[in-house]
Amino acid sequence: MRLVLNVIWLVLAGLPMALGYALAGVICFILVITIPWGIASFRIASFVLWPFGRTAVDRPTAGVASAVGNVIWIVVAGIWLVIGHIASALALAVTIIGIPLAIAEIKLIPITLTPLGKQIVPSDRPFATYGDTLAV
Repeated sequence: MRLVLNVIWLVLAGLPMALGYALAGVICFILVITIPWGIASFRIASFVLWPFGRTAVDRPTAGVASAVGNVIWIVVAGIWLVIGHIASALALAVTIIGIPLAIAEIKLIPITLTPLGKQIVPSDRPFATYGDTLAV
């Protein structure tokens, strides 16, 4: 079932969103001081391509710098991205087949709002340690 949902997601929402996050990551790398947000943007891009079967959890080694960076991110871009995800979720929820996709869209909000200090892990291992998870 995950494969079917991921393929439908890829076509309807994943590819355009991933391209947007990848573009934002490239821009962040060009503006050298924003490289941490660029890395987080690429992490989100990989997550939005194939979200079913994976989840975002807090990285245990994240510190004060991640928290400060997330506050800056929320003010600059996080709020607007969350509004976009909510609008997209509402549009997807109109059809029956879109309801699981809308749920996945809502699932992206925490990592979109605070991308620094997060890691992507398989859904069956949400409490995995940092060293033995997906290196995304």
